[in-house]
Amino acid sequence: MEKENKFYKKLEEKGVSRRDFMKFCTLLTASMGLSASCASKVADDIENAAKQRPAVIWLHFGECTGCSEAFLRTPDVGKVILEVISVEYHETIMAAAGHQAEKSLHDAVKKYDGKFVCIVEGSIPTKYNGAYGKVGGRTFLEIAKDVIPKAAAVIAMGTCANYGGLPAAAPNQGGYKGVKDAIGVSTINIAGCPPNPLNLLNTVVKYLGGKKIDLDDSGRPTFAYGETVHDKCPRLEHYENEEFVTSFDSPEAKKGYCLIKMGCKGPDTYNNCPTAKFNGGTSFPIQAGHPCIGCSEPGFWDEMTPFYEEA
Repeated sequence: MEKENKFYKKLEEKGVSRRDFMKFCTLLTASMGLSASCASKVADDIENAAKQRPAVIWLHFGECTGCSEAFLRTPDVGKVILEVISVEYHETIMAAAGHQAEKSLHDAVKKYDGKFVCIVEGSIPTKYNGAYGKVGGRTFLEIAKDVIPKAAAVIAMGTCANYGGLPAAAPNQGGYKGVKDAIGVSTINIAGCPPNPLNLLNTVVKYLGGKKIDLDDSGRPTFAYGETVHDKCPRLEHYENEEFVTSFDSPEAKKGYCLIKMGCKGPDTYNNCPTAKFNGGTSFPIQAGHPCIGCSEPGFWDEMTPFYEEA
């Protein structure tokens, strides 16, 4: 009984009660398109995953750290994720700095060679031998080529790591690319700017449970990116009735009409934002009255701008 409660005791020490955890699991089932009755099974999967706690090396390249902040600042999610994985290196949350931090990275890679999960945040500059970004005297490109191939699995966290993202926008003078394009390794792409941290946790739990993670043509898990934002949009009824918002201060906007006339990219964007939502399942951009900007798609930023013109 003591062993069974160990996981929940750790969560409670971090301010997450068993009741809060089960509510969180209900939210997870929704993000995967499952019924609420599956919440207890999801809870068991997370608890079992937490027993394994794989070593994780989290690398930062050309990015804004928004992907890390998304899960660290989301109620419960960060606390749960940090019980499921053992973060051996993460520049944002680790206490070490300078030479100590670099030694931590070197030691972790050596100790867990071939066994760790590498989560990569940010795109990699490839022009001029990667000179556009360095950490500890080594370029992002050098670090990526040294560390990432030694991982058991690679998760590219966020659109920058997936496809280059904003750093790769024209004219892209640094030659920024996603991880796969930059160094040729296979990745699981958790897309978004930032991505929903629920999708990261679901992916880690599936991986640790030995479950197959089906990916789409863009390397994204289909449980989260199998349908467009438009498919599950709460404003879909207004779209079908041709009731559109034509300006943000119009009467139609206050009635929650469809935002397609405002340039919403929901029909062309694959993501589970309408069901997973953000900030503990509170809301997502369209629900808050803002058009989808297509941040989880390859080619974002160039192919999705301008954001406020009719498609």
